[in-house]
Amino acid sequence: MPRFASIDIGTNSVLLLVADRQPDGRFQAVVERAEITRLGRGVDTSRVLSSEGMEATLAVLVSFANEARELGAEAIAVSATSAARDAKNGADFIAQAKARADVTVEIIPGEMEAQLSFAAVAQDFSSEAAGPLLVVDIGGGSTEFIYGSDAGTVAFRHSFDVGAVRLTERYVRTDPLSPEERGAIEAHLRDTFSALPPPPPGAMLVGVAGTVTTLYAVQHQMATYDAEAVHGGTLSRGELDALTDRLCAMPLDARRTLPGLQPKRADVIPAGALILREAVKALGLDACRVSDRGLRWGLLAHRFGSGSSRS
Repeated sequence: MPRFASIDIGTNSVLLLVADRQPDGRFQAVVERAEITRLGRGVDTSRVLSSEGMEATLAVLVSFANEARELGAEAIAVSATSAARDAKNGADFIAQAKARADVTVEIIPGEMEAQLSFAAVAQDFSSEAAGPLLVVDIGGGSTEFIYGSDAGTVAFRHSFDVGAVRLTERYVRTDPLSPEERGAIEAHLRDTFSALPPPPPGAMLVGVAGTVTTLYAVQHQMATYDAEAVHGGTLSRGELDALTDRLCAMPLDARRTLPGLQPKRADVIPAGALILREAVKALGLDACRVSDRGLRWGLLAHRFGSGSSRS
């Protein structure tokens, strides 16, 4: 079976997927990896990718690209999202990625990021949804919302410049968050999400990316992350409210020891939890399903699916 790879370079993390394309066109994962490199550190204010963020990200990119080739991937698709979109020196990062990892990084617009994430979710959840499917993709620098019934019928999609890293850098100065800092984040999110159209009746919400999967893992105290157990899980509104309150009130050192939470994500998870909580509230829903398959899966299908001209 043909084997391909995708690498998703986000504001906070880099994710690798190596997968075989099955005869029915679906992909079966061979290897999945994730590393937090914080490419987007400081970009919200400086609009420049830092040398530290680029170096950490490039080192992981080289490692992931080499592993994909060693595993027999015929081709590798690489995307970069919010931080690279915002940075003045994004072209320099792309040039270094080509020189060091021999990959072509495509900086994708927010609307395409939303479309690819929705396609990945629709592949797994459309059959379960009794009504329309909604997707929220919470990243380090941006959050995407997509409304539709399947990958071919998207009714609404939009990328908002609110993410776990961006909001942490913009608002958080104390440890733990002060009531004033939390209130400022919540007010900003309520104002931002007021632009969302009302969800259609009977809609199912599915959350993707590291913030959402981490919140589920923390809620269920997963000492070792289990993608199969996370994928398809549910976070109720009550669970999300209680978990958000707990994370916002907990000092950073204590958050770093929580089962299910990567220590490198501990500083930004309160803001991430607030984003998901305010998204659920803005949509007027009672729960959020959890997907472990996000942009990297949509990118793989888009570039190397059986109907792709680039396969």
